[in-house]
This record gives sequence, C-alpha cells and structure tokens, in this order.
Amino acid sequence: MAERVYPADSPPVSGQFSDNFSSGEFPRKPATYVIQVPKDQIYHVPPPENAHRFQHLSQKKVHRSRCRCCFCSFLAAIFILVVLAGISLAVIYLVFRPEAPKYSVEGFSVSGINLLSPSPNSPKFNVTVMSRNGNGQIGIYYEKGSTVDVFYEDVDLCNGALPVFYQPAKNVTVVKTVLTGSKIQLTSGIRKEMHNDLSRKSFPFKLKIRAPVKIKIGSVKTWTITVNVYCDVTVDKLAAPSRIVSSKCSHDVDLW
Repeated sequence: MAERVYPADSPPVSGQFSDNFSSGEFPRKPATYVIQVPKDQIYHVPPPENAHRFQHLSQKKVHRSRCRCCFCSFLAAIFILVVLAGISLAVIYLVFRPEAPKYSVEGFSVSGINLLSPSPNSPKFNVTVMSRNGNGQIGIYYEKGSTVDVFYEDVDLCNGALPVFYQPAKNVTVVKTVLTGSKIQLTSGIRKEMHNDLSRKSFPFKLKIRAPVKIKIGSVKTWTITVNVYCDVTVDKLAAPSRIVSSKCSHDVDLW
C-alpha cells in the first residue's frame, strides 16, 4: 500500500526563532486575558456605515418628544380655558340669576288660501309675537338674520323675518311681522284636511322662529346666540280677522 504524504507546515522564516533557540527556550503561545468592565461604563458607538442612520433616528426621537410636549401644553391650555369659562359662567349665574325670555302669539290672521281651486296659492299671515324679558340686569339684542315660518302639516306656507330691536331688562315687547308665500301648491290630501278643519272651525298651524341674539350683561355683550321658538297655533278660520283658539310656545337656545 502506498503511503500518504501530508504537506508539512510552512517552514519558519529565517531568523524568526533564532533568538529563542539560541537561548534554549521554545516559543510561547500568546496569552488570553478577560477584562470585566461595569455595564454602566460601556459606550456603544455605531459603525461608520450606520452612523448617519443613527443620527437620523436620534433627531426623529427628539422631534417626537417636542411634538408630545407641544400637544400636552395645548391640551393643558384648553383645559384651563374651559375651567375659567365655567367659573365665569357660574359667577354670572350667581350674580345676575339670568332667566330665559318667554314668548307667546298674540295675533295670527290668515288670508290668500283658496280651498275651492287646485291652483297655487299665495298665502299671507299677519303674526304678532310678544316677548317678555323678566331679567333685572340683562338686555337682549335681536339682530339681523332671523327667520319666521308657518307650516300646515309639513307644508311650508310662508316665511318672513323679525325686525331688529333691543329689549331692555324688565321689559315686554310686542313685535308684528308679515309673512308671505308664493305659488304654494296644496295637494288634494292637504285641501281635504283643511276642508275638515273648516267644518270644525279649527285650523292648526306651526310657527317656527329662529332669531340670532346677543345678551347684554352690564356693559358687556356676549357672542351671537340663536334662540329657537316653536309655537302651535290654532285659529278659527282662513280669513282676516281670525281668532286664536289655542296657542302654546316653547323654545331652546343654541349657544354656539
């Protein structure tokens, strides 16, 4: 059997171990040392190829932290404003004891509705509304932009607006307004209902008022507040002068 010949290790460079052999010593293996460093003293330095990404992520974290601080400050400012507004409203209520004005319909005459013809109608309503402001130190400014509508069932028969006026404290103001409609087509069902109301001498209508107002407290005016008035009015006939059989009003307020 032929012998296998393994390649020998590369011979040492001439003079590499001459000093060791001449002194009778053999070459030593390099020693291995273990150095323990406390964890809090270890500093991580990213490699050069990731240094730019590390800097970008660090700046992004700083930006997010600033955004969170700004958002928290914004929420805190809103909370403080809400609390101050609540305290102010509470003080105003305790000092002035405001109460909502009361509304009633004092006059309501109808004309221009023909039940004998299917042709379009042009109804006309003369409406008188009374407003009672019982507050001792609060006035009310009724401003432009109001709307007044009269409905029968779900049909909007006519519309108009309230005049602009100021109602002082402890005051009763009577307002008259004329409402008109043009080319109002009544269905056969609506005409039949009105014929039945004619025999009963009882015509039910709905009056809806939407009025922008400002409240005056001392020398201070509030922002614009919207007062909504809803009245159910029943009259005895569709001709002037008509008599109010029954009337009931309610209202609510839109603060913003």
